[in-house]
Amino acid sequence: MNNKFFFPALAALFLVIMGIYFLLNPSYEKSIEAKYYYEIGDYEEAYKRANEAFSLDIYNRMAATIMAQSKTSIKYKKYIDQAKEYMTEINLIAAKETISDADRAKIKLMSEIMVDSYKKLAPSVITDKKLVREAAKYYKDFEKLLEKVNR
Repeated sequence: MNNKFFFPALAALFLVIMGIYFLLNPSYEKSIEAKYYYEIGDYEEAYKRANEAFSLDIYNRMAATIMAQSKTSIKYKKYIDQAKEYMTEINLIAAKETISDADRAKIKLMSEIMVDSYKKLAPSVITDKKLVREAAKYYKDFEKLLEKVNR
C-alpha cells in the first residue's frame, strides 16, 4: 500500500472514530445538550446538564467549561432580574408628587445593594457579552441614582 494514501486515510479513520465516540458517549452527549441550552440563554438548564455530564466523566473539559460559564451567567442573570425589580419599584416612588425621607432612604439602600452586588460579579472572557453589558448598564444607573440621593 502506498504511504501517500495510507497515513491520510488512517488519520481520517481516527477522526471518524473519535467523532462517533464523542457523539455516542453519554457524558459528551449531555455536554452538547448543555451547550445548546447555554446558547439559547437557559443557564439553569445548561448548568444542570453540564453537571450531569461532568458527574459521568470528570475529565470532560467541555462539561466543566459549560458549568463554569453557566454559573457565572446565572449570577449575572440574577443581578439583572433584581435590578429590573428595583428599578420598577424606584420608578413607582419617583412617580409620586413628593418623595418622603423614608422613600429616599429606600432608594439609597436599593442602589447601594445593587452597586455592591455588581462589584462581586466576576466576568470572564467566556461570559455572555450581552449579560455583561446589561449588568454594567444597570450598575451605572444605580451609581447615578446613589449620587443623586446622596446630594
